[in-house]
Amino acid sequence: MDEFAIDHAAVRLAARKLEQGKLVAFPTETVYGLGGDAENPAAIADIYAAKGRPANHPVIVHLAPEADISYWAAEVPVEARRLIASFWPGPLTLILKRAAHIPDAVSGGQDSVGLRCPSHPVAQALLREFRGGKGGVAGPSANKFGHVSPTTAQHVRDEFGVADTLVDYVLDGGACEVGIESTIVDLSRVATHGPVLLRPGQISIDQLTAVLGEAPALPDAAAPRASGTLDAHYAPSTPVAQIESDSLEKTLQQLHAHGHRFALIHHGKSPASAAHAEVKMAADPHAYAHDLYAALRDMDHAGADLIVVEALPATSVWQGINDRLRRAAFDSTGIIARLLG
Repeated sequence: MDEFAIDHAAVRLAARKLEQGKLVAFPTETVYGLGGDAENPAAIADIYAAKGRPANHPVIVHLAPEADISYWAAEVPVEARRLIASFWPGPLTLILKRAAHIPDAVSGGQDSVGLRCPSHPVAQALLREFRGGKGGVAGPSANKFGHVSPTTAQHVRDEFGVADTLVDYVLDGGACEVGIESTIVDLSRVATHGPVLLRPGQISIDQLTAVLGEAPALPDAAAPRASGTLDAHYAPSTPVAQIESDSLEKTLQQLHAHGHRFALIHHGKSPASAAHAEVKMAADPHAYAHDLYAALRDMDHAGADLIVVEALPATSVWQGINDRLRRAAFDSTGIIARLLG
């Protein structure tokens, strides 16, 4: 995490608001979450209303490091224990069978529940303060559904604004360290399907395989629904197109020749074609992920016709970032061909 002092008075205030059934945006190491009491169906309903989120799209429950996982999950298989020992606190969400007394609102009506223990010190302080560390905070990303996730408190304020009465408080924890959402592994059907990777993130498939002793499978048609797994997601308002490095310069020249203004996110040599706006990203996947959503937000406000993203390597360490960019560009498929006529 970028260095940030914990404001304990703010943490206590945020915890009291959660206990009153109100919504609080809070920092995690991945992105900012829009938090509500995970055992309060009314608070969960307010999360869905504030985000404009479909009611069948589950949220993730955030727990303190000392929390009793068995309170939330009907079963905690050995595979879950191994992953928890290796990656919690951290950017890993586990899908487990939901305990009968946990409201099904957090799982979109499914019999499973997504659980995560964040490593961000402000998030941990909040989770320990909330209900004495024994509660859970349901926390999807603190943005309107499908939009670019926030990685600073200002992003949250920009997203909801002062007119949004459902978001009661924004707990500032500085810039998020990871910058993309958690890896999600389904273990709710482990006896019949084994571990299943529902969403890649910073924790790579190679790291998961090393701990599990087997590579997690890809989701099948009956896999549980999970946060951030729709085809179109994480998208700015401006169309997004990914272009391979070896054809980037030519494509940009063609866009310029046709009079189109493009914003450029790239990691290689700066192209000769002048961009309307430009962000040079690090070639390191962790640094790239840290800056990705801020770059998408900045380029979205640049007044361009299109955001062009230089494509990234197709290796496991880039899998989570490639997943987010693919979903961000999904609704813009074919945009380059249309613009060039």
